Amino acid sequence: MNTIEQIVKNESLDDIVAVFALLKPTPHLDMMIRRYNREILKEYGALESAYTRLFAAGVLANGDKGLAIKGPNWKAPQFVIEKRYV
Repeated sequence: MNTIEQIVKNESLDDIVAVFALLKPTPHLDMMIRRYNREILKEYGALESAYTRLFAAGVLANGDKGLAIKGPNWKAPQFVIEKRYV
């Protein structure tokens, strides 16, 4: 099992979006999540809701070329701090 697959299968949607929205535009993030864990997106609009929550909370902000940037309240999710998947 590769690292991204482990992250998508084991972490919350908000944590996944908080990290990968900085690296991948929304369509790519959607495909990545659906490839490894369709269940997390089974509710219609789940990914969009996660983005909305994170933007409203100041975790993410608008960036360039479809990518988000770290907002004023961005903190690394626990799995990044602990380096669980390194």
